[in-house]
Amino acid sequence: MPSEFVKEVNAPDFADAVVRRSHDVPVVVDFWAEWCQPCKTLGPVLERLADEHSGGFELVKVDVDANQALAQQFGAQSIPHVMAFKGGQPVDQFTGALPEAQVRSWLDGIVPSQLDLTVDEARSAMLDGNEARAEELLRHVLTEKMDHAEAGTALASLYLSQGDNARALDVLAPLSPTTEVERLRATARLTEPDGADVSGLGAAVEADPDDDAARMELARALAASAEFEPALDHFLAIVRKKNDRLEEARTAMLDVFEVLGADHPLSLTYRRELASALY
Repeated sequence: MPSEFVKEVNAPDFADAVVRRSHDVPVVVDFWAEWCQPCKTLGPVLERLADEHSGGFELVKVDVDANQALAQQFGAQSIPHVMAFKGGQPVDQFTGALPEAQVRSWLDGIVPSQLDLTVDEARSAMLDGNEARAEELLRHVLTEKMDHAEAGTALASLYLSQGDNARALDVLAPLSPTTEVERLRATARLTEPDGADVSGLGAAVEADPDDDAARMELARALAASAEFEPALDHFLAIVRKKNDRLEEARTAMLDVFEVLGADHPLSLTYRRELASALY
């Protein structure tokens, strides 16, 4: 092999060289055979790119004739068959001798960019308790690419932990609505009002059940304190009145569902209750 980042692997070593190793660095597996002419075209391209990336990914070559069961396990029915592994799992693949430009484009989705590596450095800084350094690194990434999902969610999480929900929402605004982004947005919106007096608000609602302003503030304070069931009860009570606070309460309930997750028992129960109250 012309590069330290390329190795030939047989079935007994596959778990270590590919599955476990991919937790540390992306691993690209090239299923090939000596008799395969397209393999002889693609193989050198992959080897050259592995060397060019200098450890950005590792290339593992598997001879399908010597490892037929392994090839069958991973669906390498036609060769060359190329698979990428990250975090112990296959994440992408292609079959055939693609032109080098297409292989490079495919690798762009596999190999961490410099911005991705900066996000990793920021996460390490957070683990070390250096939040200022983490924020500096993440903001640098977002300056370069404002919709970088990993940087955006990491920085938003940092701001949420500091109680700066408004800044978290600003960071999340340019990001595509993934499950994690929507969960963080919902968490940020469920902000406890400054100086909220839960006991006092509870007393106000008890004294005047029609005081929807106090009930709404109480529900938000409860949700912000992770007391989700009583919060949902109060939101639902407002929805059932179908007055001018209906949409505010409905949206708050949807935010709680996002934070809890769709399969949480409270989400399942109160989503049914919400539907019944609305229709």
